[in-house]
Amino acid sequence: QVQLVESGGGLVPPGGSLRLSCATSGSILRINTMEWYRQAPGKGKERELVATITSTADTNYAESVKGRFTISRDNAKNIVYLQMNSLKPEDTAVYYCNVDLTARNGRAYMYWGQGTQVTVSS
Repeated sequence: QVQLVESGGGLVPPGGSLRLSCATSGSILRINTMEWYRQAPGKGKERELVATITSTADTNYAESVKGRFTISRDNAKNIVYLQMNSLKPEDTAVYYCNVDLTARNGRAYMYWGQGTQVTVSS
């Protein structure tokens, strides 16, 4: 069994900052790619890929967040972070982490976090 627990969302004014965390625990052999997605209000079930970090710490970002968001990971603790600066109202969404891992049984799995609400508003 593997669990992902997200934290760090909340209400912040435009220009503010938040840091999201996603902790992975359970029967894990190795964590490969870790990602953050978001689902904005009024967009139905569409999730936008925000940021990616590989096992070798290569990163990639959506154009809309480049220069403002930073993804990082703590491999010892199996945690992925998303530092969000200069937040804009259009960043308002539910943010989800997504983890691609190899379990102790040798099989590959993909898991989603439960989601955390980020609201940017004055």
